[in-house]
Formats: sequence, structure tokens, C-alpha cells
Amino acid sequence: MNVKDLLKNAKDIPSFQIERRLNRLVRENYKYRNLSAKNKKLLLKTIKEYISKIRKGYSVTSETIRRDMLKFHGKREELDLTYEDMKDFREVMNMFRK
Repeated sequence: MNVKDLLKNAKDIPSFQIERRLNRLVRENYKYRNLSAKNKKLLLKTIKEYISKIRKGYSVTSETIRRDMLKFHGKREELDLTYEDMKDFREVMNMFRK
């Protein structure tokens, strides 16, 4: 799936289709198999927030990603995130940056 095409057409695509494509991105991609189901849900929740911002006409900046990564890092032990998981989170979140 090409994330750039998804973002370009985000205003025209219904929410359920966007959610389905995001699920496919995170759940079926071999790169992200190390993420647990709980971590995948957390990542999808964050990405959905990004999509809602993009639909409203705002862009996801590196500042936004940095702030979200800082929140994850602060709760890393509580959320049971490894450094490899954090690296995967950052990679996926950077796909939505302009």
C-alpha cells in the first residue's frame, strides 16, 4: 500500500476504508511482525489521529511526531514497548509527515 496515495485522497475516502488500509499496513507488513497486538492497536490509534488532522487540512509535522514519541518513551515500561518497537513506531509515523 502506498501511504502517499492514501494521504492524497484522504478527504475523498470513507473512514472505514482508511481504517481498513491502515490495519493492512500495520498487521500484514512483515516489518512490523515484532509488534504485539496491544502495540499495534496503540500505533493504529495514533495514526487515526494523524488522519483526522490531515482530513481537516492540517499537516503532521516532525514536532508532532517527536511529541508523540516522547509520550511513548515516558510510558515505555508501562506499555511494554521495546526500543525496536519504538523504532517501528517512528518509521510508520514518519510516513504521514509532510
